[in-house]
Amino acid sequence: MKDLVKVSLDKLERWIEDHHYKGYEPFDGLSSSLRPLTFGSLFLDRLLLQLVRQSPVNLRPLLGVKPQESTKGRGYMAAGYIQMYKVTGDERYKKKAETCLDWLIQNKSPKFTQYTWGNHFDFASRSGGYSSHEPIIVWTALIGQAFLDGYEILKRDEYLAVAVSICDWILTLPREKTDVGTCISYVAFKQSSIHNSNMLGAAMLARTARFIKNDEALAVAKEAMIYSCTRQLANGAWYYAEAPNMQWIDNFHTGYNLDSLKCYRDSTHDYTFDENLKKGLQFLKEHFFEQNGKPKYYHDKTYPVDSQCAAQAIETLALFSDQDDESLELACKVAQWMIENMQDKDGHFYYRLYPLGIKAKTPMLHWGQGTMFKALAQLLLRMESIKQSRVV
Repeated sequence: MKDLVKVSLDKLERWIEDHHYKGYEPFDGLSSSLRPLTFGSLFLDRLLLQLVRQSPVNLRPLLGVKPQESTKGRGYMAAGYIQMYKVTGDERYKKKAETCLDWLIQNKSPKFTQYTWGNHFDFASRSGGYSSHEPIIVWTALIGQAFLDGYEILKRDEYLAVAVSICDWILTLPREKTDVGTCISYVAFKQSSIHNSNMLGAAMLARTARFIKNDEALAVAKEAMIYSCTRQLANGAWYYAEAPNMQWIDNFHTGYNLDSLKCYRDSTHDYTFDENLKKGLQFLKEHFFEQNGKPKYYHDKTYPVDSQCAAQAIETLALFSDQDDESLELACKVAQWMIENMQDKDGHFYYRLYPLGIKAKTPMLHWGQGTMFKALAQLLLRMESIKQSRVV
């Protein structure tokens, strides 16, 4: 299995670097030359975005959407390179990670003085729209974790300064205060209560507070985890959000929640939410995979088989394998299924698999390439750690 993962990683790494970290993204449809024809209508914007996103055939070249560099993609690649540096000790991976992190410093969102990042395209959804480079707590926190990896592993103090700046921004975000917990907003310009973004923000605050004393950050992180964990369903699942139109349960957002809660616990040694972790991990393992490792999108529906779901599942299961014996085996099954069924011979991973075997082979950058590189690197690191522990 290690050999299979190594070969897959090598091919994927070459594809990403040969394409100069440029690719498409699922939600980049509003970069189309047809955008003026939506006349500023949220409904028409959503229609255009979803047409591009959901089509099994890549319509982007026909609609004027070009491959672009992605802050999200660079963040995932930085994290993956750091994992590969830990596995191999190869200085090339250290330099590649530093190049990505330094690029992210230069390409922060211009909308805030603090370090933040968002999409490089306009976005529209059922809950509203926002413009390009509008910072999002999800991407900012995930990129922030890569900077903390860089501080810990690469020993560069400026990366901690970036993480502190990120936390300063998170602490300025709107927060929904309830009788049981407080929810950090998804975006800065309005209150938007969503579980995965709330928990990702809390994890970033908690991990950064390991290195600098910040009682406010720890208090906000704890309140955020109380909000989401008290709203966990009895079976261990989380809705995407509590709003009636957002009560679905999907694979990769469940992974975000679990990773964030584990990061919070490991950073604070606060074991209040251990039962939530246990129930959530069990729900993930029992509901989001077919017997052969094929990842499902929803807990009750397989299709579309999505590269983001697969990558996040591999990463989450690899992370939890230090405390759960089943997780590593399942992570390997998912990785093997994806490599054998969804990786092109040129190295890139396909975006999605639809019913009847229809594959959307569009080469995304963050979604499918960066995410899979980080996930497979994390899996390889975990397999190497187990090998070394057995030798000892």
